[in-house]
Amino acid sequence: MWLYEVVNSHEQQAQPHPQEGSSCSWYPPSVVGSTNSSRPATPSSSTSNSFNSQRPAEWSHSPSPVSPAEAAGVIALLKDKSVDELRKLLSDKDAYNQFLLSVDQVKIQNKIRDELRNETLQLARNNLDKEPQIMELRNQCRIIRTTELAAAQEKLNELDRQKEETLKFYSPASFMHRLQDAMNVTEEESEIVNRQLLDREIDLGTFVQKYKKLRISYHQRALIHLAAKTSPIG
Repeated sequence: MWLYEVVNSHEQQAQPHPQEGSSCSWYPPSVVGSTNSSRPATPSSSTSNSFNSQRPAEWSHSPSPVSPAEAAGVIALLKDKSVDELRKLLSDKDAYNQFLLSVDQVKIQNKIRDELRNETLQLARNNLDKEPQIMELRNQCRIIRTTELAAAQEKLNELDRQKEETLKFYSPASFMHRLQDAMNVTEEESEIVNRQLLDREIDLGTFVQKYKKLRISYHQRALIHLAAKTSPIG
């Protein structure tokens, strides 16, 4: 983990060097100066190697390199610690976690995490509180589909049926058929009036009046029928 790299680097920084200033540190100059002034007693190289051998297995793979700003902040917390305290951080997981949770950057991240978790939980609670309303709306939609929608669909079907009947009634073929039927009815009525005259059921004056009216109607319809048959529509 990245904190191990900082602790280990700080521990190695506390070791003596063959020549002052011969090695290049990646810490900022201000941090290096402060650590040199309050450097704890340095362990031997074998002790340092024992730190590496005692490093927990989960720390063997370090993530991305630590930025100088992050390293400086952690070193500021480590610079006054003794070798035993540093050794404990490297070997004791509980001590390491306790120190990690005391770092400001970690506190900030944990605070943000907790806030996001609380907001997520609140949203979940709000959704659960709205569950009865959602169920009520679903029931209303179901009722509308089964009652109002069914009635509206039935009315629509009836209107479609009336529309089809109206279009069929006023179609050219239907008009010609009804006109032919009217001609046939007028022809039959003319024959009835004629038989009434022959049977002396009506006088001549009444016969002429009725028969003339029927024949005029018949020939009018016949002319319309003939014109419709010869027109492009027919």
